Amino acid sequence: MNPRHSLQRRITFGALAYVALLSVAVLLHGWVINEQAEELVWNSLLETEMAYFAGHARDDGWQPRDSDLLEFYQDTDAVPAPPELARLAPGLHDEVMVNGRETVVLVREQDGRRLVLALDISEFEQLEREIVLKLLLSSLLVVGLLGAAVAWGVARLMRPLRELASRIGDLRPDAVAQRIEVPDHASAELVVIADALNAYLQRHDDFIARERAFVDSASHELRTPIAVIAGASELALEADIPMSARLQLGRIQRTVRGVEELIAMLLVLAKDPARLARSSDRIELDQLLPEIADDHRHLCREKALELRVLPLPACEVVAPVAIVQAAVGNLLRNAIENSDSGEVTLRLQPDAVVVIEDPGQGMSPEQISAIYTRQAHEQGRGGGGLGLELITRLCRHLGWQLRIEPREGVRGTRSTIDMGVSRPDPVARAD
Repeated sequence: MNPRHSLQRRITFGALAYVALLSVAVLLHGWVINEQAEELVWNSLLETEMAYFAGHARDDGWQPRDSDLLEFYQDTDAVPAPPELARLAPGLHDEVMVNGRETVVLVREQDGRRLVLALDISEFEQLEREIVLKLLLSSLLVVGLLGAAVAWGVARLMRPLRELASRIGDLRPDAVAQRIEVPDHASAELVVIADALNAYLQRHDDFIARERAFVDSASHELRTPIAVIAGASELALEADIPMSARLQLGRIQRTVRGVEELIAMLLVLAKDPARLARSSDRIELDQLLPEIADDHRHLCREKALELRVLPLPACEVVAPVAIVQAAVGNLLRNAIENSDSGEVTLRLQPDAVVVIEDPGQGMSPEQISAIYTRQAHEQGRGGGGLGLELITRLCRHLGWQLRIEPREGVRGTRSTIDMGVSRPDPVARAD
């Protein structure tokens, strides 16, 4: 995946590129104008001097007085022009090297004679190069200063956007009535983004409220018929009825208990965590876990399997008791149903971590983990218990951590529920 560059970096480099191109364009334009102006100056100067020398060259016995910078040659002179000048065509020639010196030369043919006028411009060209170097250095300095100014300005412009992104990152998925606040001096674009996000948060809150209201209402409406079915089945079991009918009534009662667990879990999911914490129970896990294990021992009767509860340390949590029973019971049920023989152990760690280990069915740890998850999910659909998918959602909703992993070095699966976040604070425990 290609790395994404920040908007600040793109704007800064774009501005620097623009300033650099503009500087190059200005320098090139100045160089072209300088060359043209220089050519006009040299041509005007040398034409004036050439007219003077050519007019006096017709006089017999006239000898030109050459200076250190200006030299005049004609083909009738005893001293011929240097070879570099002899091969030049008529016209103006700039930056001709003569004896290691830069020279501008004007060549003219007049009355069958070849006239050459050479002006030494070495010092001028050196000065010109120094000026060009200073211009280049000053341009680089300007580009650097402008780049620093642009980077500083873009950073100031991007700071509100980064702060807005930080506020968005601080939003909690389990909280309601969250809004993004922008300062009074924020730009209009930032206000548009914040308003759009706040409108989305409001729609999200309304959606969650409708979902929770529906689940809450539906769960309460289901409780009455479920209670009627449970009471009727208990009364029917007290009567003298055939064994086949008793078996069916027992099945009805188990299904009713499963539906009651499901309703309790739906009601938990319908409440936000803060409201749920206020309505939770103070539970002694070391007292509750043996009761959950006793409720599931009958599942081991037809197998060479033993359910063993290891010594439990004293531990308390604040949570809905029905949810603890359902979560631990579901994992315990699946551990028993996915084992044929051996020992299923239930233990509790002092930091409110419940661990269930089963011996498995003689398969590899990877196969056990995959089948355990699939069968537990299908079992929740079939009425024999709640699926791991719902248990996982409940644990996440309560802040618990659920882990299902193969046991190391031996066959079987280890299921762990970490309820540490539900432990009462030290002040509450002291009370």
